[in-house]
Amino acid sequence: MYLTRLSLTNYRIFSRLELDFPRRVILFTGDNAQGKTSILEAVAYLANFSSFLASNDRQLMNFSAPNEPVMVGRILGEFERAGRHHTIEVRLIQDAATNPANPRFSKQVLLDGVKKRIGDVYGQFNAVTFLPQMSRVIEGTPADRRQYFDEILSQVESGYSRHLSVYSKALTQRNALLKTLAEVGGDRAQLEPWDDLLARHGSSIMHARILALAALEKQAIPIHQRLTRDLEILQFHYQPSYEPLKKPSGQMALPVQTTLDRTGITSDELEHGLLAAYKQSCHADIQRGQTSLGPHRDEVRFLSNQIDLCDFGSRGQTRTALLTLKFAEVAWMKQRTGEWPVLLLDEIMAELDPQRRRDLLSVVGQVEQAFLTATDLEMFTPEFVHGHEVWQVDQGIVKRS
Repeated sequence: MYLTRLSLTNYRIFSRLELDFPRRVILFTGDNAQGKTSILEAVAYLANFSSFLASNDRQLMNFSAPNEPVMVGRILGEFERAGRHHTIEVRLIQDAATNPANPRFSKQVLLDGVKKRIGDVYGQFNAVTFLPQMSRVIEGTPADRRQYFDEILSQVESGYSRHLSVYSKALTQRNALLKTLAEVGGDRAQLEPWDDLLARHGSSIMHARILALAALEKQAIPIHQRLTRDLEILQFHYQPSYEPLKKPSGQMALPVQTTLDRTGITSDELEHGLLAAYKQSCHADIQRGQTSLGPHRDEVRFLSNQIDLCDFGSRGQTRTALLTLKFAEVAWMKQRTGEWPVLLLDEIMAELDPQRRRDLLSVVGQVEQAFLTATDLEMFTPEFVHGHEVWQVDQGIVKRS
């Protein structure tokens, strides 16, 4: 899979940009705040339909453009997948015609010229993004880790994004009803429709996470051993808020991180178990005013030689584990889809020592297409620079060196 063309209109620093890409590695270079990262952000948006930098889509609009009642920002990507040509177009529409003080904002997505729901376009274009700030996947909150895995699963797991959407809406409704029952009382049977929805879609989310984490860990273990010269073993420890495995009778609970094999559990078994758990926790949930179980409270921990990196990992260990995770993500996507994802690396070389840079560039050489950004070409070997395309970005203008 590779991108052949990118067209941007009223996006970030670009009022208009048209780029045609070869099927190879491209290195964007230039000073800071010139538009290099915005190009990578736009490419990643075609895969995830969200920004890895902006907190909301309004921030993506080019506000230096002439003030018009209706402003349209546009990201259009043309790409080849399995020998076929496709286009994805995202339109960001800000309409101030009726209310200039509070413009209405909307987003449209088109696949091959036909309007689609975002959930139906996930997975058409795959990208793996590597940013310095992605250390929060390991160092950040459980929500950061859930978001990361949800984003990559949405790209390769058919229907996953729809399950997330329905689950989130049902969770909001159930929590609102729980607060009402706590404050004014009422019939608890009102919770049953929301319990059914949460169990049905939550089980699909959990099942996908279980299988994906097992597959990613399998890819990650030999990669991490190579990166650490066989000194460390990396494990992904999934901690679901609802545990589907029964505890062995007569066994004491000890605070020890153990890896449990949940891959044999079916989605139907998870659904029945979740539904029973919601009913059992009903009284406590009403007292709390919120749903205490489900994939919205799942956690993933990263362990190196049984040391929890999320709490006790050094800066070097975190960088190496993140590098391993990204290498595993590339290999896993290739295994699942049969296509190499487009690899996006934003100013990542400055975060790595010379050996890790060589390891990273070896992966860059495997994929069909990769986009890298750098302010300093000295981060790369002369052989790498001369063997790949180097494009200069200066105040929103892109030129081939």
